[in-house]
Amino acid sequence: MQVPSGPLAKPARLLRGLGLPLAALLLAGCAGTGGLQTQARLDSANALAASASLQEATVEPAAWPTEAWWQTFGDAQLDELVRAALAEQPSLRAAAARVRQADALAGVAGAALSPQGNVAARATRQRFSENSTTPQPLAGSWDWTADLQARVGYEIDFWGKNQAALDAALQRAQAAEVDRHAAELMLTTSLVRAYLKLDAAYLSRDLAEQTLRQRESTLQLTQRRVAAQLDSRLDMKQAEAALPATRERIAALNEQIALTRNQVAALVGRGPDAGVQVRRPALRGDYAAAVPTTVPADLIGRRPDVVAQRWRVEAASQDIKVARAQFYPNVSLTAFAGLQSLGLSDLLNAGSRVLGVGPAITLPVFDGGRLRGNLGARQAEYDAAVEQYNGTLVAALHDVVDQIVSLRWQAERASEQREALRLTQEAYDMATARYRNGVGSYLQVLSAEGQVLQQKQLLIELDTRRRALHLELIRALGGGYAPEAALAAQPAGSVS
Repeated sequence: MQVPSGPLAKPARLLRGLGLPLAALLLAGCAGTGGLQTQARLDSANALAASASLQEATVEPAAWPTEAWWQTFGDAQLDELVRAALAEQPSLRAAAARVRQADALAGVAGAALSPQGNVAARATRQRFSENSTTPQPLAGSWDWTADLQARVGYEIDFWGKNQAALDAALQRAQAAEVDRHAAELMLTTSLVRAYLKLDAAYLSRDLAEQTLRQRESTLQLTQRRVAAQLDSRLDMKQAEAALPATRERIAALNEQIALTRNQVAALVGRGPDAGVQVRRPALRGDYAAAVPTTVPADLIGRRPDVVAQRWRVEAASQDIKVARAQFYPNVSLTAFAGLQSLGLSDLLNAGSRVLGVGPAITLPVFDGGRLRGNLGARQAEYDAAVEQYNGTLVAALHDVVDQIVSLRWQAERASEQREALRLTQEAYDMATARYRNGVGSYLQVLSAEGQVLQQKQLLIELDTRRRALHLELIRALGGGYAPEAALAAQPAGSVS
């Protein structure tokens, strides 16, 4: 090995001479971290028992939601509203700003791995002491001191502290990016949910208007029967009283439609007038109750909340490395070159030049437990992040299974509801026919009509719920998000 000569010879010999002290300091740093370790362990989604809950699920590999999943509802107006919301909603712009902030902070962390340099210039006019080290003729006089210097420093990342800090910052940037996808999913599902509510309000209003027409027709028939002395005035009053109640129901549904339109406009990020322009929904499409897989890790591996939390776990593990490296010596190299002079006239002379280069080593010896406390805090943060991740896995898997269970039973409920409506409709038709023929009473008609209305309203609610469950299954599967790195499916052990 060639021995450096010239101005670098002494720093090189100094670094070699510090080998034994550095080794001793390294052992001291290891001893300082003794007894501190993490306690949490990452769970695997596949370890969560779910086979019995998923055994009856229909599996179709093509059932993964697409990126533009809302198009499965077959409504052009809904497609336009979602596109506008993704472009105009302030909450998404805020999420994008957080991504930019995290990227910028990663750049700040990465700067520590590069040499740092600066140039400084200083000129000071001062009176020099007559009783200090300043020689004559400057002693007791006024003159300028000038300093022009360029300095370069580089911290040698022996223990990987700066690299770990950069990795943590990059992983937090990844988490922020995934959070942006989660915010998009939350917004789009909220918008579609409100749109489904608007459609249900219109269907309920149709039913109420149909009921009003039926009751107006029944009132006319009752008036004719009372005139013919076939019914009493009590029957006519009952028929008349049914009309205001129905009109009140229509008014309430009109209010609900207007408020839901306003909610849609707010979710898009526009003013209330935009809600007035929202037309009646025209939803179409077939909503199959199928999942793309029954492997738990795959089933929830595309959920943004799961992926983002895993990135936070990785970032927390890097923070532990940073905290541990702070126990060890900090080694850096510094070099400077410049000009110094007493008086401005000699500043640019060759004799005014100054040069220097050398290593610097620092190690905290007495810190009152600050470093151990910092390492313990970072390990506790890691444990908390791991347990939050584990909890997210449990909640995510239950979320998917809940939607599958509800979709399965919703289909059976809808089938029974249609049969109930058919039977009550037949009973109402028979009661109406008997009343027209003067055999039955208005009370029988009113009772049968109430049952029909109830069954029709329940069927509207079940059909709306079918669409809503389709929406919730899409959300539970991640809403079309496809992570670049499937961290959710790769559990790791604890970090000491």
